[in-house]
Amino acid sequence: MSVLVVRTGTANTASVLAGLRRIGAAPRLAHDAGELAAADHVVLPGVGAFDAAMDALRADGLVEALVERVAADRPTLGICLGLQLLAESSEESPGARGLGVIPARIERFSGPVRIPQLGWNRVEPEGARFLEPGHAYFANSYRLGACPAGWTAAYTDHGGRFVSALERGRVLACQFHPELSGPWGLALLERWWRC
Repeated sequence: MSVLVVRTGTANTASVLAGLRRIGAAPRLAHDAGELAAADHVVLPGVGAFDAAMDALRADGLVEALVERVAADRPTLGICLGLQLLAESSEESPGARGLGVIPARIERFSGPVRIPQLGWNRVEPEGARFLEPGHAYFANSYRLGACPAGWTAAYTDHGGRFVSALERGRVLACQFHPELSGPWGLALLERWWRC
């Protein structure tokens, strides 16, 4: 099964590629929309700014191919900023449009909590297919507050409950980094890769 990793210009591609190799996949970096359309599995990673990552996806002509994959329920995985890019917009980048496949706006953590959230935290899924309870590694200042209709969520607490992952069909989006989350995270990657 082919696995392509999208370059967003701000992504943690090295750790994602290494994590996928550890589960037996042979990932490659995506170069164009045609490759994305033909791939069995696609990973949208990201670390950095929402608007810069969206600019990189537009410059490479990948926006439509990503939206079509998710709409067609083709195996697609968003990691960290990758989850946020699936949303309509983010408080981080006013005026910037996301991919819009998750009908929501990403918001900054608020209250008396450390920002960014860095380190391990508990993930509690509710009726998920891929996700299981466990601990994952997070590095985020922004988060999705509520589960949109039609999706299944896992939740984490950091100054209040937030969505730490979403599933719909064969689409999985994680606010945390499964590739950095030890055996639990690699098992999650493998369950998604084998779907």
